[in-house]
Amino acid sequence: MDRNYIAVPIGDPAGVGPEIVVKSLLDSKVFESAKVVVIGDKGIMENAIEILQAPLRIHVIEEPDQGKYDQDVLNLIDLDNVDKSQFEYGKVSAMCGQAAFDYIKKSIELAMDRKVAAVSTTPINKEALRAAEIPYIGHTEIFGALTNTEDPLTMFEVHGMRVFFLSRHVSLREACDMVKKDRIIDYVHRCTDMLKRLGVREGTMAIAGLNPHCGEHGLFGNEEEEIYPAVEQLKKEGYDVAGPIGADSVFHQALQGRYNSVLSLYHDQGHIATKTLDFEKTIAITGGMPILRTSVDHGTAFDIAGTGKASAVSMKEAILLAVKYCPNFR
Repeated sequence: MDRNYIAVPIGDPAGVGPEIVVKSLLDSKVFESAKVVVIGDKGIMENAIEILQAPLRIHVIEEPDQGKYDQDVLNLIDLDNVDKSQFEYGKVSAMCGQAAFDYIKKSIELAMDRKVAAVSTTPINKEALRAAEIPYIGHTEIFGALTNTEDPLTMFEVHGMRVFFLSRHVSLREACDMVKKDRIIDYVHRCTDMLKRLGVREGTMAIAGLNPHCGEHGLFGNEEEEIYPAVEQLKKEGYDVAGPIGADSVFHQALQGRYNSVLSLYHDQGHIATKTLDFEKTIAITGGMPILRTSVDHGTAFDIAGTGKASAVSMKEAILLAVKYCPNFR
């Protein structure tokens, strides 16, 4: 059995990250598929094990190949960066913001040095990052900066359906203005390259429409007039694309296997489609980087942190998706 090393930073220590990491390690499928290297703080992980009454013992290591990958072992690279006397679950703090950043940074270093095959991230808190004066607002920005990637791509996958985003964290009004021929062509180029790096080389990419019924020839809007010439040019370049396809049907068709992926045109268009299908199993993959990163797509859940109530479904899925793609990742 060939198991890949997957680095898992525990996220904000005051959130649910440590608990969902412990729960994931207890899952037989995760154990059989991956050699999980946890990057965190020993005291915090001891707390999580105690809260969950988990049959795990911590084995502190400095390198992934020093691990004991048995079912009752949590292999930990201990950064020892949380002062227990100052720590409290569910609270924003500069200490935890800095700690979360340190765990991510170490994970990226391991991946860049090819000591792990991928990184699967847990939730961090933007306010805590700000309190620690970390100059990035989230995971994607941190990974982009520390891997020298100018504009990382985000792809969601759920039940085999893959969804890209032409725009993300902008207003809906701005997103409509960003539906332009040149941007669509650029994104199809980049998204196709990302799919190839993941080992996906066959199938058609669908481009979603923006307006009801793709505008119905101008009756309900004209933004699709930017999509048609983009698709025409892309086909001339040899890209297997289709569109615009009405947003009320394209995701269903992709789920049925008609398309290998969908380029959604704005944040909520793709998020609603994937998360309504299965919120917990919607996993984010960051592309365009020299390393592979998967992630849960939920927050730190400060309101239930330290209670043992958090579901680990997303964490397990993120690890398993990393395992799925890392053998082909180039």
